Amino acid sequence: MPENETDRAHSEPGARRARLAVSAVLFTLLVIAILTLAGIGARYWTRGDFNVIHALLILFLSINLVICYWEVCLFLRRDYIKVRAEYWRERWRETGRKPAIEFLTAKIPLTRLLSPTVWADVWATYSQFDDSYADRRTFGYIVDVGNGFVTSIPTLVLYVAFTFDILPALVAGIVGVMLFWQLTYITSLYWASFFSANRQTQISRGDLYIYIWAMNSPWVVFALLGLYVSIRLIINGDYSVLGY
Repeated sequence: MPENETDRAHSEPGARRARLAVSAVLFTLLVIAILTLAGIGARYWTRGDFNVIHALLILFLSINLVICYWEVCLFLRRDYIKVRAEYWRERWRETGRKPAIEFLTAKIPLTRLLSPTVWADVWATYSQFDDSYADRRTFGYIVDVGNGFVTSIPTLVLYVAFTFDILPALVAGIVGVMLFWQLTYITSLYWASFFSANRQTQISRGDLYIYIWAMNSPWVVFALLGLYVSIRLIINGDYSVLGY
């Protein structure tokens, strides 16, 4: 094991665990749930109603905010991720356990829940299915780093606008078209680059369906819904598409 792998305690079952700790997957789900319920609850508190389209978009925007943070970590710990990718590759060979599952179920001390070093393992484990995230010269790396720093702002703007309709519908619609079209287009290009490089031949069919198709498809499916809503905001000039 390389000497600079100072963060392996949070990901190895045999390491000493802090008393106050939570699994990576549970913390992620909790953050997404809190953000989603906050948006839905704020609408209900101010308007006394519930709208399915609004709820779905708030859920997606909440997920995207979490992913944006992970993408910032991808940039901040780019060298570390390359080292960890090799560590996880070797560990997979030794234990037969998928790195993604092992990392997500590992306990993280509460004091380190926002550590970029901890969340760098998101990309180190995903690199077992697509090694472009351990290589800063690739399309996957560049586009996700860009997403992390750029799309977090319009994501927050739309989260607030869709919940409180405080922006003119035309403005919110324009921001939405830019964001949701970009997400749809970039995700589609990511799939194209993945298959053009024949990376699907290096992983099992099950991993292809789960980690490449299923885990990336929300950024097309929900983004298309967001694109439709944004166009309606522009055409209608109001928030009626969201039930306002």
